[in-house]
Amino acid sequence: MAMRQAFMTAFLVAGWVIAAEAQTVHDDILPASIIFATSTGYWEDDGNSLPVERAPTTTQSVSTQNVSGGDAKPQQRRHGYYKLFAVRQSDKTSKVYLQQIAQSDAGPAIISTVELQEISDLKPYVTDIRPENSSGIIKEPGLFATVYVKIDPSAESDGWTVLIDEFGDITVEKATN
Repeated sequence: MAMRQAFMTAFLVAGWVIAAEAQTVHDDILPASIIFATSTGYWEDDGNSLPVERAPTTTQSVSTQNVSGGDAKPQQRRHGYYKLFAVRQSDKTSKVYLQQIAQSDAGPAIISTVELQEISDLKPYVTDIRPENSSGIIKEPGLFATVYVKIDPSAESDGWTVLIDEFGDITVEKATN
């Protein structure tokens, strides 16, 4: 009888330890500060294009086109998608980031991450991020998504569009109806 009780106690303690470890692993998957995220859009290149390195201003855009010349070795074609997400700050406002993700047989890999200053500089309260459609992977290169923000917590949300064209040029602007 004592042997059975010892076995049951050991079994229960082992179960609690495994459950605690599993909880820790799952808690680390997505930080609590990420309040909205969407993976959308599509990109592809010849393996020589530069990743998005900085956010655009309202008068300029960022291009991922290859600006290097010379005798670069041709690389394997790459393709992937974009991730747009908001990170809550300690003052409850948010910063908005865009990631370029490469998809390969080994799984997804982050190519670049840039802060979208046009939105972050507003010190907004982000209320939602929505892709153009939610039907899955699109076949045409680019991205179109809307970030909904409030500057004043008691005001209505305004939409800001994030557009990446087929050439990789990014435009961030207040949505017009």
